[in-house]
Amino acid sequence: MIQDIEFSSPASIKAFQEERLREQINYLALHSPYYRGVFADNGIDPQSIRTLEDLQRIPFTDKDDLHGRNMDFLCVPRDEVIDYVTTSGTTGDPVTFCLTEKDLQRLALNEKKSFACAGVKPGDVVQLMTTLDKRFMAGLAYFLGLRELGAGVVRVGNGIPELQWDTIRRLRPDTIMCVPSFILRLIQYADEHGIDYRASSIRRIIGIGEGLRDQDFNLNLLGRKISGQWPEVQLFATYSSTEMSATFSECPCGCGGHLHPELLILEIIGEDGLPVPDGQAGEVVVTTLGVEGMPLLRFRTGDIAARISGQCRCGRWSPRITPLLGRKNNMIKFKGTSLYPPAINDVLDNTDYVENYVVVVRDSEAGTDDVLVRCGLKFEPPFDPVKDLKDRFRARIRVAPQVEIRPAAEIAAVNFPPKSRKPVKFIDERNVRQPF
Repeated sequence: MIQDIEFSSPASIKAFQEERLREQINYLALHSPYYRGVFADNGIDPQSIRTLEDLQRIPFTDKDDLHGRNMDFLCVPRDEVIDYVTTSGTTGDPVTFCLTEKDLQRLALNEKKSFACAGVKPGDVVQLMTTLDKRFMAGLAYFLGLRELGAGVVRVGNGIPELQWDTIRRLRPDTIMCVPSFILRLIQYADEHGIDYRASSIRRIIGIGEGLRDQDFNLNLLGRKISGQWPEVQLFATYSSTEMSATFSECPCGCGGHLHPELLILEIIGEDGLPVPDGQAGEVVVTTLGVEGMPLLRFRTGDIAARISGQCRCGRWSPRITPLLGRKNNMIKFKGTSLYPPAINDVLDNTDYVENYVVVVRDSEAGTDDVLVRCGLKFEPPFDPVKDLKDRFRARIRVAPQVEIRPAAEIAAVNFPPKSRKPVKFIDERNVRQPF
């Protein structure tokens, strides 16, 4: 049996990745209109890129490049493309990615490894509370990976708590995969309809799109709320994106998302564009390995996290990534404090009378940021909720944004617009004036 590269020594992993990098660079030099131009414009001989350190000689690729020259990244004839997906478009217009048969096989490998990392085994049954349509890569990837792993798949799709619980009752899956905040809706529905969810078949929840842990790897407020109400389940968080076509997945030790070395090269860079030391937060930069349709070199994700080296308790030596601090473009400078939206979300997610919310950030006349939190309430508490929320913010993040109470239905319409794949909880109006 061939050993998984993740359990090999750091030196072996590095040598393995450098061999795959050289293959990818040669492929791009032959087939990528975009990267052939990058090499020529910067006087880079592709054959000279031999090591991970050599990557630093190549300019970054960012979302503007993908938007502006989308199809120049395509490395195969259009008749070899068998699947088209798009990014979520939460930070701009969606970008199209073209996948070949080989790319779909790579997606299947990624998710097979990711589910196995979280303890899913052949014969387990996983209920997918994610969509497989609407040009969404992740739902398809989950299905392909579970199929490759040999696990059973229940494709329910997102939302509709009644259908989710009926499916759980009928088919008894042991694992569910969904956006973590939806679990709270499932629990609420179960409580309201007399469903003993703690006695259900579910023993594992794999979350996507939202964090479940703090930087110290303890469960964050959302994670603790889920675990406190449903202690029988084990929680796992993942980090992925359409651009990287891969996932950083937690193992049962819960000490960061594991890199799959055959699929990605990871860099963490500071404001100067240079690598930062392990454990220091910076921007996540990835180079895809083994992608045939639209590979990327040194793609700046805009996400902020830290890299962790050293062997995990699970035995893997592959680098890990901390829970995301937030997105680089979403950092808020408020009353002398730098913070990211997840810190605000944690306070609101841990407030029992808050039904839903949206955080709006705007330019202030002083040139800094103004933060407005609009909340819908589950019930009217016997005290001033605005004052209470401001006190909670001061206790948690040291500053208190402006708070408005609005009808929960109005907030829900903002959280779940018709074409959105993810809940919209953050609206950035800096330099863009838009009505709520």
